Amino acid sequence: MGTEPGIAPPYGAGLAGAVVDGRVVAHFGDPVREQRALAAGSAAAVLGDRAVIAVRGEDRLSWLDSITSQSVSALGPGESTELLVLSPQGHVEHAAAVYEDGETVWLIADAGDVTALAKWLTMMRFRSRVEVSERGDLAVVGFAPGGAAAEAVVPLAGGRVWRDPWSSVSAGGWQYAQTQEHPGAERAWCEAVVDPGEVPASDLFAALEPAGAAAAEALRIAAWRPRWSGEVDEKAIPHESDWLRSAVHLNKGCYRGQETVAKVHNLGHPPRRLVMLHLDGSESVLPARGDAVSDGEREAGRITSAARHHELGPIALAVVSRRTPAEAALTVATQDGTTVAASQEVIVPADAGATAEIPRLTRLSRRPLAQ
Repeated sequence: MGTEPGIAPPYGAGLAGAVVDGRVVAHFGDPVREQRALAAGSAAAVLGDRAVIAVRGEDRLSWLDSITSQSVSALGPGESTELLVLSPQGHVEHAAAVYEDGETVWLIADAGDVTALAKWLTMMRFRSRVEVSERGDLAVVGFAPGGAAAEAVVPLAGGRVWRDPWSSVSAGGWQYAQTQEHPGAERAWCEAVVDPGEVPASDLFAALEPAGAAAAEALRIAAWRPRWSGEVDEKAIPHESDWLRSAVHLNKGCYRGQETVAKVHNLGHPPRRLVMLHLDGSESVLPARGDAVSDGEREAGRITSAARHHELGPIALAVVSRRTPAEAALTVATQDGTTVAASQEVIVPADAGATAEIPRLTRLSRRPLAQ
């Protein structure tokens, strides 16, 4: 598929081998090779599935602090974090990466949600001295720090580089995953905001290997990393996908949805839980978001994200009922009628929360099923 008629192609679409799906460059001919290069720091990914909002004004940090799940009031220039916008009932409505440069807060959000998020933020200004602007003129590029990609991208981004906090538990956060070997600890990931008018893709990738959004997505899923366009539906609360790890501050002041966050964390357990699925590689079909996950004859949940990983093979994230046994062998019913066997890897345990008593265990082998 290509771009819609009359709409400018996405950043990177003119590079050799680019396969464009709507507004996203999915890959450049070899997603598996692109994953390896991206993980090694020798490639950068053009992320057409991301978009940018700029928030300016002297009240920007205290204002965002008061209306979102994260403590950002003391964020200093060059610092990064992540925030959620919750409903009064504590459901996730929006999510954004946050980077403060000393004058502007840059929010990187899913492209399918950015307009709604910008509109909501604008409506919430009231008398706060802030300006909110959706920046459709900018592009987002993802890369691993410390390699050739970082050396090429960071100077051209003018310092606007968000560093993913998922690699450790943020201040005020809480990890629900009961493991001493969290795959997120290996996720050194950055996203840079670039101006295509000043930095054409042909210049950025003149001596750098490009990767598509599919490669970045596979690495995200392998790290158990939730995002708005994947793990969020109308029922989603941050606890079920272990998002308290990076996007919620449990000890900050009041914000919308805080009562539910505190109640579920301190007194109960999330009714659903995120799991990692290692899929039977003998089937060529890959599940889609929304495909049913079953425990025997009973529907246990739904696929939220799926990808083919360069080491693990076909993998997926799914949200299942808390009642689903951790040892259950699951199956996935794809849209073409194929039934795919799935080995379950627990991320959020059934009794997750402040009262959890399960000891933190070493993560099980992540070897894929037969391929």
